[in-house]
Amino acid sequence: MNVVRTEIADVLILEPKVFEDDRGFFFESFNQRVFEVAAGGPVTFVQDNHSRSKKNVLRGLHYQVEQPQGKLVRVVSGAVFDVAVDIRPGSPTLGCWVGLELTAENRRQLWIPPGLAHGFLVLSDAADFLYKTADFYAPAHERCILWNDPVLDIRWPLEQPPILSDKDADGLPFHVAVERGGG
Repeated sequence: MNVVRTEIADVLILEPKVFEDDRGFFFESFNQRVFEVAAGGPVTFVQDNHSRSKKNVLRGLHYQVEQPQGKLVRVVSGAVFDVAVDIRPGSPTLGCWVGLELTAENRRQLWIPPGLAHGFLVLSDAADFLYKTADFYAPAHERCILWNDPVLDIRWPLEQPPILSDKDADGLPFHVAVERGGG
């Protein structure tokens, strides 16, 4: 497994070693020991989630003010533009974001540690998005930052306005989210 560090401390891109031939392919998608070395310590995953979305759906930027969820995300069908935003108070990269394309073909994974907001935009006709979480979903503590907040200036690769849920369309401005406790 190749581990690529990003501009935000602790956000990691994980690239598996793929063994491929005319029969198909094999790769180890997760190894607890390797992951914990890369992440800098123990991480316990408590929940696996699978979502399917159609092209141009944008989900996020989600976070939890209590029970913050670390997420290990990947795409098993299709392609997404995946984004992590640092909302940790006092962080030297507060307000910075990392975005990259995750696809079934590149098999990359992104580790988003607790305390960051997360979102993605579907680039293909549809995408199956899988993610492990390091804490349970807590709807009472879930918050959403506005996907197009001008302070963050995330460069989503949009060809038209995204398809949003009501919750995502009504996200908070970044500065309000940070004032209310961020991650």
